[in-house]
Amino acid sequence: MRALWLRFALFATVALAVPVTAGAAGKAAPDFSLRDLANQAQTLSQHKGKVVLINFWATWCGPCQVEMPHLQAMARELGPKGLVLLGISADAARDASKVKPLVVSKGLTYSILLDPQTTVVAQYNPTKTLPFNVLVDRAGNIDQVFSGYNPGDEVTLRAAVEKLLAVPAP
Repeated sequence: MRALWLRFALFATVALAVPVTAGAAGKAAPDFSLRDLANQAQTLSQHKGKVVLINFWATWCGPCQVEMPHLQAMARELGPKGLVLLGISADAARDASKVKPLVVSKGLTYSILLDPQTTVVAQYNPTKTLPFNVLVDRAGNIDQVFSGYNPGDEVTLRAAVEKLLAVPAP
């Protein structure tokens, strides 16, 4: 039964892998405070003046795991130019113990935040489609939203990030 559910979740996620910009673009990104893997609080507002990519993911999400190496490369290469990548785990509290081992196994060095009650996930992504990326400009406004992942989407995402990085801080 679990295998059938995973296949359905994978199909639903891939089927919805279309960049979504209507409605969200230009609006202020809601601030939040979540704990990272070291139990330190991080807020979105502490990164104002930087380009922020918020990536919502879960340990059980296959497309999320495929996307992670691309995000890690972006964080490593574009971090010095002003990109902050915040990975927000949508795993339930009972599955939180799976997050750190996955992060270590994937070699992720960008900030991983825990949202066990999925309050921030619901605020940004009411349909809870995963993976889900929100690109926030230096002024703290949502520039674009990307729902789902298909191979090649990382090229489009990176181009959008680089375009925002080219705009000077306000």
